[in-house]
Amino acid sequence: MGDIVAIIPARGGSKGIPRKNIADLCGKPLIAWSILQARASRGVDSVWVTSDSAEILDVAVSHGANPIRRPAEISGDEASSESAWLHALDTIERGGTRVDLAIGMQATSPVREPSDLDMALAQFERERLDSLLTCCEVEDFFIWQYGLDGQPIGVNHDYKNRVRRQNIQKRYLENGSFYVFKPDMLRAQGNRLAGKIGIYVMEKHKMFQIDNPQDIVLCRAIMRGYGLDK
Repeated sequence: MGDIVAIIPARGGSKGIPRKNIADLCGKPLIAWSILQARASRGVDSVWVTSDSAEILDVAVSHGANPIRRPAEISGDEASSESAWLHALDTIERGGTRVDLAIGMQATSPVREPSDLDMALAQFERERLDSLLTCCEVEDFFIWQYGLDGQPIGVNHDYKNRVRRQNIQKRYLENGSFYVFKPDMLRAQGNRLAGKIGIYVMEKHKMFQIDNPQDIVLCRAIMRGYGLDK
């Protein structure tokens, strides 16, 4: 059996929040929360941070992660997470570690627990999946848009014939917290999701991520309110 590794991409550049990945959140750099959650997971063998920033990598190492210096050509605004994960997997395996599963974690989604990783891994094995994404269940979710005549219309419902809440088909919102995938599947398809895909459903308060300064205030309040800031 090979290892299960957590890989956290964290670019140095950020337009919304300067030095976002190391911005203070509840007394720790933002990226530290993902590192510590992965290290506390029973199923994760090692934690890696891939970044083009020496400052971020220093912070990552100080919190127990292994550093991977990401090349400039896959560090720009248009670079995909897939390119970072592929480069990281190649680097890890060149170092002598055989990887069975990878958990791609988003540093800007700090509202999660180590148990989320463990339960997702258990689901991955139980359902014999090839890849998995995290979502939150969306309840009473009615989407509207403006029609060609300028009047609002229902997109996924008929407002004249609203169905009972109990009869609404379950829907899930991808929250981007983390993904689980097989390295060979990622290499073959170039996509984090392929083969037999599963959904790990997280609690609603874990759907938030940090993209702007207001999100830091919101996530701080959520983490403190749910006791996740310890």
